[in-house]
Amino acid sequence: MFHVKHPDAAAQIFGDRLPLAVRYAELLETVATERGLIGPREVPRIWDRHILNSAVLSEAIDAGLRVIDVGSGAGLPGIPLAIARPDLTVQLLEPLLRRTTFLNEVVTELELDNSEVIRGRAEDKDTIAQLGGADIVTSRAVAPLGKLVQWSLPLVKKDGDMRALKGSSVADEIERDASIIKKAGGGQPRVLEVGAKTLAESTHVVVVPRIK
Repeated sequence: MFHVKHPDAAAQIFGDRLPLAVRYAELLETVATERGLIGPREVPRIWDRHILNSAVLSEAIDAGLRVIDVGSGAGLPGIPLAIARPDLTVQLLEPLLRRTTFLNEVVTELELDNSEVIRGRAEDKDTIAQLGGADIVTSRAVAPLGKLVQWSLPLVKKDGDMRALKGSSVADEIERDASIIKKAGGGQPRVLEVGAKTLAESTHVVVVPRIK
């Protein structure tokens, strides 16, 4: 039997689509763990650390946008975002076959009509040609900020931005990678705090606009 941790927060975030989030949690706890996509130690923290933590990113995204989730892995943050926000178009970009196989299974089973799985690397010219011009590119636990900016901004339209979920040390990364961000065409980064009203621990989102 699968239980929803923090049911009030989950209901607030997912609304009538909460059963989809519950089924996704089941798939992460079983299939994804069996295939080595999620570490066994993460299972007790699926809701807190992964699903709810990802879904609150929706607070920082306007209606009706196209979002690319770079290095989607087992679908974080892209799938919780797609469940919480059916108005968004969410493209899950992932280079590894075993992960894209899982992502396709999830999208099919949950009937996430607003989601698409693409196997590829963000930095490849073909990927940029196919997917470039997105409103927002997001990511979670993929790489240091400088590397993320180099992968993400080429996929973003001018005046769009990348919005990466980061830990509390994000200010240090912004300072360290300032020259890389500028060279990649990024503007002044800012940090948003999301989930403060619904989660015990809020999530930090670093926003880097594409200005050239």
